[in-house]
Order: sequence, then structure tokens, then C-alpha cells
Amino acid sequence: MVAWPHGVGRRVLAEVDSTNAEAARIAPNLTGPEWILALRQTAARGRRGRAWTNPQGNFAATLVMRPTESPDQVALRSFVASLALYDAFVAATGRAEGFTLKWPNDVLLNGGKLAGILLESAGSAAGLSYFAIGIGVNLAQAPSPDQVEPQALRPVSLLSETGAEVTPEEFLDLLAPAYARYEAQFTTYGFAPIRTAWLDRAAKLGEVITARTARDEFTGTFETVDEAGNLVLTTAKSRHAIPAAEVFF
Repeated sequence: MVAWPHGVGRRVLAEVDSTNAEAARIAPNLTGPEWILALRQTAARGRRGRAWTNPQGNFAATLVMRPTESPDQVALRSFVASLALYDAFVAATGRAEGFTLKWPNDVLLNGGKLAGILLESAGSAAGLSYFAIGIGVNLAQAPSPDQVEPQALRPVSLLSETGAEVTPEEFLDLLAPAYARYEAQFTTYGFAPIRTAWLDRAAKLGEVITARTARDEFTGTFETVDEAGNLVLTTAKSRHAIPAAEVFF
């Protein structure tokens, strides 16, 4: 077992409304980064305010911190979290086959959605007062297809796809050290090595995908992720750097 990262708090709750909501509540009194794990959530949520199904035995946790970088740099930690999840899954299963990273915030297994990441923050132009990385993983059970939006990837669980039985607390003990390693790399060397590692694990790189923003829809070749974390898509007419979108394939 890899040691728990030095200086990082660990809070395990039997029940809470949502770990991201708890992160906002404890942020003013933080003395360092802290992981919040909930064994049950009563008001879990996903991106864009969607409900997030969290059956018993699945993983729901948030890492809350008070970073000092600009908000655009802080947001690049979604890639840090994705890489940490990837490594935690490899450690839990003893295999890397089948795991890929979907821009911007999902981890896939055998083409299905295994994990999602939700970033939230508060602050002003002077800087963020706190930053929360919420993570949900289908460790034991996956939602049924009728519980996800149309065109979304099929949900999968770690147990059903690999046979690996991992408890939420065991998974946290794998994820927190993995995140700490990539966080140290990010704060020391910047986004470049994180970007390279993420692209090495990217789903559908070099293939045709669809990116849907609030105003437009683009279908083209997934060329890369640029130095700002934007999705770079080449269509028949032009090349687009997209900062935020839903991706379908």
C-alpha cells in the first residue's frame, strides 16, 4: 500500500448531501488540501447541474484546496485528476488495457463511462477562495442506460468489466497518492508533461468526434489538446480550439 500523501487531510463521512457541497462548507477553515469521501450522498450532482446516480459501494469524493494560480491554470487540474484516476484504476486491477481518458472530464473502460469529474470553485478576480475536484466512480454498480442522457456513452462499473472488488476507502487510498504525484509534477513543471501524459491515454485521438457547445456543434478530427487545455478539432472548413463542450462519439 502506497503511503497517504503528507499534509493532505482525509475525511470519511457515512452520509452527506454532496461532497462538493461539504467542500464549500469546510473551505474557509482549511489548513491544507483535504479529501472528503462520502459512503452515501443524498443530493449528488454531475456536470451542468445534472443528477448523479451513486449506488451503494460506488465512489464519491472531493479534493478541496486553496490554490494560488490564476483560475485558468487551476482548472487544468482536471487533467491532473484524470491521470490520477487512470493510475488508481491500473493499481486496483493490475491492468491498463481498456482504460482511456475522454475530454474533458471522464474516464472510460472498454468504451463505457466509468468515472466523471466535476470542478467547482468560488472567488473573485483577485483569486479563488477554494477549488473542489469532485470525482464519481462506478466501482460496484453502473446506472442503467435509461438514467443517462440520450447519446451518452453507456455506463460501466469496475466490478462488471474487470471483476475487481474495491471498496470506496480502498480506492481513495490508491487515488490520493496518485493525485499527489501528478500535483507535484504540475506545480513543478507546469501543464506540458501533464498534457503529454494525458494525450498518451486519450480516447479517440486522431478520430472523428462531435463537440457540442452551448451555441454550436462541430464534427471533425480530434487533433490534440492545446497548451490551454482546449479541445482542438479539425473540420472540413477550419480548425477549432474549443474550451468547453460535450463530446460525443
